[in-house]
Amino acid sequence: MNVNEMRVEVSGEGPPLVLVHGLGGTSNFWQPVLPVLCRRFMVYRPDLPGSGRSPKSDRSTTVAGFVSDLIALFDQAAIERVHLAGHSFGSLVVQHFASMHPDRVIRLALVGPVKAPSESGRVGARDRATKVRREGMAAVADAIVKAATAAVTREQKPVAAAFVRELLMRQDPEGYARTCEALAESTDPDLGRIASPTLLLPGREGAVGTPLMAERLNREIANSVVRVIEGCGHWTAIEQPEETARALDEFFR
Repeated sequence: MNVNEMRVEVSGEGPPLVLVHGLGGTSNFWQPVLPVLCRRFMVYRPDLPGSGRSPKSDRSTTVAGFVSDLIALFDQAAIERVHLAGHSFGSLVVQHFASMHPDRVIRLALVGPVKAPSESGRVGARDRATKVRREGMAAVADAIVKAATAAVTREQKPVAAAFVRELLMRQDPEGYARTCEALAESTDPDLGRIASPTLLLPGREGAVGTPLMAERLNREIANSVVRVIEGCGHWTAIEQPEETARALDEFFR
């Protein structure tokens, strides 16, 4: 399925569930949890413009632009109301969507949830964009895997760590850099406007999207609950697919 040149995979049958990947991810971030979720839902997994198999957009890359891409997907698929999940930077995108369109979201899951970055985080995102433009994805992939996966993942699940690295290495450097800059320019939505039940799902050992961040969001989103995945870093669905799938399935059903 193509939506404004955005590639979207569709699997399963039932009510619509849209899964949005994060910075450096693709629709395949969600592949390990897909068999469970497809039992109950028609699952839509876009590659955001500039990531994975979706080409870079001609317009500027912003969180607002990604929200518009989701609206285009919903309109093309005739989706009025939806279950919605986002990982990492994707969690910020879906926060904005749920704040802007609270009547269209049935339930919301924020996996490895984040807020807009601090000033130092904005500088770091811009520096990363500059680095990958100059040196390619290999310049950052290993450092991201080390920082954002749990030690137990790297030691006992090397295939999972390799999968995270491959997702990063397959990114178009310019598309990745533009998404870094979108993160650097992002703002927080009005979380008080989110009306749907919301699941906050961090990994215990996440370097970003931490349990502490989930608790902060929990205080700002009225009908929200925190569930921590043990033995897990930031790449939740890849590092602990069984626990992540169980948490999402129980919440959305």
